[in-house]
Amino acid sequence: MLTVDEALARILARHRPLLSETVSIAEAAGRVLAAPLAARLDQPFADLSAMDGYAVRAADCASLPVTLKVVGQAPAGGAYEGTVGNGETVRIFTGGPLPAGADTIVIQENTKVEAAGTVTVLEGVQRGRHIRRRGLDFAAGTVGLEPGRRLVPRDVSLAAAMNAPWLTVHHRPRVAVLATGDELVMPGEPVGPNQILSSSALAVAALVRAWGGEASLLGIARDTREDTAARISAGLSADILVTLGGVSVGEHDLVQDTLKGLGFSLDFWRIAMRPGKPLMFAERDGQTALGLPGNPVSTMICALLFLKPAIERLSGLPGSPVALRRGVLGMALGANDTRQDYMRSRIERRGSGLPAVHPFDVQDSSMLSVLSRADGLLVRAPHDPARVPGEEVDIIDFADLGHTF
Repeated sequence: MLTVDEALARILARHRPLLSETVSIAEAAGRVLAAPLAARLDQPFADLSAMDGYAVRAADCASLPVTLKVVGQAPAGGAYEGTVGNGETVRIFTGGPLPAGADTIVIQENTKVEAAGTVTVLEGVQRGRHIRRRGLDFAAGTVGLEPGRRLVPRDVSLAAAMNAPWLTVHHRPRVAVLATGDELVMPGEPVGPNQILSSSALAVAALVRAWGGEASLLGIARDTREDTAARISAGLSADILVTLGGVSVGEHDLVQDTLKGLGFSLDFWRIAMRPGKPLMFAERDGQTALGLPGNPVSTMICALLFLKPAIERLSGLPGSPVALRRGVLGMALGANDTRQDYMRSRIERRGSGLPAVHPFDVQDSSMLSVLSRADGLLVRAPHDPARVPGEEVDIIDFADLGHTF
């Protein structure tokens, strides 16, 4: 059986960033930039006032207090078109352009208006003070956002300030999700004898959307070759076909044979991990199929470890393995067997020190309630020896995943 790292390496090797498209800046959040984005103007566009006050010549304020003649004003969105001369000043507001002849802003708190048309400067004059110089933030032609960056709202704000109404981004990966098995029914449908509710397909579709892809649900393939083939065929236009269950070699596990019949080449179908041993990967002419195990906890953990990096690679990101961090074991554990183990755990955060990790007593892969209550996963390598409380261990902290898992 392959190791987790070997399996992920094979999956990532079969995926390349998708082609690019142009989208409106209003639709850019969450997309991955495919080309450098350069500013189309200087920001600020001119020397601007950073405060409400008066634009003065510092030379006129060498000795304070001094009374100056107010010859005009410069509001944001407007300008004083004349030149500030000896003994003159211009009333200016935050964002207003610095008038010609002026070299300093005196904030209004440091002035006093004693007569109409004049102002007395009392203190706080320093040449160049309170001025935002042209191009302070960026100059025209400056690359502000590099390719391979997933755009967050603050990036959208920067792109707007750079006067970029359109952005070149990678296509969103299209992921088709197919559940399999006569035993499954959708939530809200009548549940017959020996049937269970299909939760995994809905969960995987939600994960795909959270990770930046477009998900389509293909329904539930019944345990016949005809229905399995028809539903798999319906998903072949997607970038990744994800099947849930049916990837083992039992007489009701039809996915492998169906994919082979449709021209897919099987890469692997078992990996040394728990939960999630029966995981399949196949390829046909650049299209990939990822067969996740049917148990819902196994489905979600395998999706996190393998589907998330694949979606990221297609989106234009590196597709890195899920990040590990260190924790301190909060209980004794026996030696691990030959499979890499991902144990649902509570994580006790303790100030600036390493968090304490407490695996749940029951780790059955059908128990979604335990996954829902977990704060993360304790990761144990194959043949990991027995552990005692206080030892450092590797964990996947769900807090690092934000709201995407």
